[in-house]
Amino acid sequence: MTSTVSPVTPSGAARPPGRMRTVWAAAHAPVAGVPRWCRIAAYAIPFTVLPSSVWRVLVAFVDEDTAGKTGSLPSWLPGEVYVVLLSALSELVAFTAVGLIAGWGEVFPRWVPLLRGRRVPTGAAAWPAAFGAVMLTALWTAAYVAETAGVTLRGEPLPPDYPTAAGGWESAVFHVCYTPLLLWGPLLGAVTVAYVRRRRDVG
Repeated sequence: MTSTVSPVTPSGAARPPGRMRTVWAAAHAPVAGVPRWCRIAAYAIPFTVLPSSVWRVLVAFVDEDTAGKTGSLPSWLPGEVYVVLLSALSELVAFTAVGLIAGWGEVFPRWVPLLRGRRVPTGAAAWPAAFGAVMLTALWTAAYVAETAGVTLRGEPLPPDYPTAAGGWESAVFHVCYTPLLLWGPLLGAVTVAYVRRRRDVG
């Protein structure tokens, strides 16, 4: 039998939780009144974006046919840097959905100048989230339908080097990574509705 020993300081007192662990818990901990389904939905949103982000980064750095290409990007911006920034930004935007169930979605955190400690107006969080839910649902649904039809969102034929053109496992991996994006908008919409209802009930 093994025993778990709590970390202690030299004086024998239990060590306080690490700063990163504290920040992580504060960023994710749901407030009172959040239904279980809503917590799961909010936590799931960043994971609907993660597979496509990982896929983009891997392709940018591993695929010899893609590495070094900038496409329509300005010459001063390497393609790999753009992909990493895009993926990081996508994850950051997706993570804001957690604010609809956490304390920082109802009270401005300490690091926000001038507003720290004040209540977040319901509309200030709900309207952008609702707009995002509608736009994301429309965008990824249209993109999926267009890709299935073999055209881009502009109605042009897909380029020969499009990920699904190769078929086989490459096409399957692409779909596995990008299909979860179809859930981003609907999940965000459901969490937003729950947020508005909870704030309205609390008053």
